[in-house]
Amino acid sequence: MYAGGGSGEVARGLSDIQVAAIEGRAGWLVRNALIDKMGEPPAGTTPRYRLDVRLDDQLEGFGLLSDDTIGRERRTLRARFQLVDTASDEIVVDATAGSDAGIDVVSSDYATIAAEQRALENLAKDVADRIVTNLALRLRDDARP
Repeated sequence: MYAGGGSGEVARGLSDIQVAAIEGRAGWLVRNALIDKMGEPPAGTTPRYRLDVRLDDQLEGFGLLSDDTIGRERRTLRARFQLVDTASDEIVVDATAGSDAGIDVVSSDYATIAAEQRALENLAKDVADRIVTNLALRLRDDARP
């Protein structure tokens, strides 16, 4: 899949994808992670594809303690993404990716909020990895004779 390194067919295909803006903080994190992994189309060129991503970020408490307080949380980040051919507006890939993380709720509100934010940052990177892998596999299959 990575034959040719940065100048290979898959790497060139990934760098020809424009990542559309994604709503919210989670969207900003995922978009930046995607651009870091795929690169950006060269300035002044029209990208071959556009990647549209919609996120669902959920934070839910569970693991009730004896005093009816929450002892654990789960943060879930799910993405539905579509790779659109910019020339024809045809959807080439329509798929989902997601990941989740467990968070301990401690007595310090600051520590809990920091853990929730760190979990979101890690989930954004993981979801971006999954999206890039899916797109790379598709581009590799399209490049085969």
